[in-house]
Amino acid sequence: MLVVMQAHATDEQVRAVCQRIESMGYRAHAMPGAQRTAIGITGNKGEVEPGTLEEMAGVQELIRVSKPYKLVSRDVKEDNTVIRFSGTEATLGGPGLAVIAGPCAIESREQAFLVAERVCQAGAQFFRGGAYKPRTSPYSFQGLEEEGLRILAEIRQQFGMKIVTEAIDNESLELVEEYADVIQIGARNMQNFSLLKHAGRAKKPVLLKRGMSATLEEFLMAAEYVMSEGNYNVALCERGVRTFADHTRNTLDLSVVPAVQRVSHLPILVDPSHGTGKRNKVTPLSRAAVAVGADGLMVEVHHQPDQALSDGMQSLYPDQFDELMAQVRQIAPVVGRTVPGIGAHAPVAQALRRQASATTPAAH
Repeated sequence: MLVVMQAHATDEQVRAVCQRIESMGYRAHAMPGAQRTAIGITGNKGEVEPGTLEEMAGVQELIRVSKPYKLVSRDVKEDNTVIRFSGTEATLGGPGLAVIAGPCAIESREQAFLVAERVCQAGAQFFRGGAYKPRTSPYSFQGLEEEGLRILAEIRQQFGMKIVTEAIDNESLELVEEYADVIQIGARNMQNFSLLKHAGRAKKPVLLKRGMSATLEEFLMAAEYVMSEGNYNVALCERGVRTFADHTRNTLDLSVVPAVQRVSHLPILVDPSHGTGKRNKVTPLSRAAVAVGADGLMVEVHHQPDQALSDGMQSLYPDQFDELMAQVRQIAPVVGRTVPGIGAHAPVAQALRRQASATTPAAH
C-alpha cells in the first residue's frame, strides 16, 4: 500500500501519517519526491484499511502496489534517486556519470596509492578496492582486512575520492561502514538476506551487485531487503550473469539497465570488468554501458595487472583507463551525461601529497 501526500503537505502532516501507520503495527517509509511525498507501507499481511488514513490532513490518495518489490518501485517514487556525498559533487545517479575505479584487491599501501593517483588524475570520483575478498578457492588471496580499510581511508584523505569496498559478512560490514563511504554487497551475497538486513540498518549508502544467476525481480527484491530496514540510499550494479558463453568470464547484460530504469527509481551502474573478465573487452563494454544509459561505471585498474593477486586479467593498465575516460567523455553528452574533466581532483591531491611527502614516501 502507498499513501500519496498532497503537493502542499507539510512535514508535520507527513510525520503524523507515518506515526498513524506505525501505530497500526506497520512500518512507514517516507520517500520525498520533487512534486510529492509518498509513504510506503510494509509489514502488512493483507490490505490496509484505508479509512483512517484517507481522512488525515495532507493525504491525497491511497494506492495499492501490486509488485512484490514496493520501496524500489517507481510507484512509490517517480523521481530518480540521487545519492549525494558531503564534500564532493560526486553522486550515484543524476546527470553526472559516476566513475568508480581501482584494483580488485588492496595488496599493499604502495600498490593502492600508485593506482589511486592515476585514476584520480583521469577523473574518477570514487576509488574501489577490496579489503575482504570472497574467493572461489580458500587458498587464494583473501584481502588485507582492516589494514586494507585503513589504506583506503588514507587514500580518501589524500586524493579526495570517496571509497567503495565490499563487506562479506555481518562482522566485516561494521568495519566497512566505519571506514568506507559506500558499502558494496557482492554478487555472491546478493541473496544473503541477513547481510542485506544489516546493510539496511547501516548509515552509509549501499552498492548492490547483481547475483550471477539473478533475474531482474530477484535483483530488485534484494534491494528491497536493504530499503525495508530504512536505508534508502541504494544503488544497483550489473556485473554480468553466468551463461553458456565461454568467450567471456560472464555475459554482461546491458539490457537490464533500461529494464531497471523503467520500473525502479534506483540508480544502476555497470561493472564491465567482472562482466567480461577480459581486459580487451572492458573499454568497448564501458562505451556501450554509457550509451545504454547506465548511471556509472565500476572499472578495475592495476599498475601491474600481470602480477595482481586478484583478477589481473580483467584489470586495465592506467594508460588504458585514461583512454577509456577519453572515450566516455565523448559518448556521455549524447545521452545527457557529464563526466569529470582530466585531473578533476589533481590540485587537491597534489597539495595533499606535498604536505604529506615527508611522512608518506610510499605514496610516490
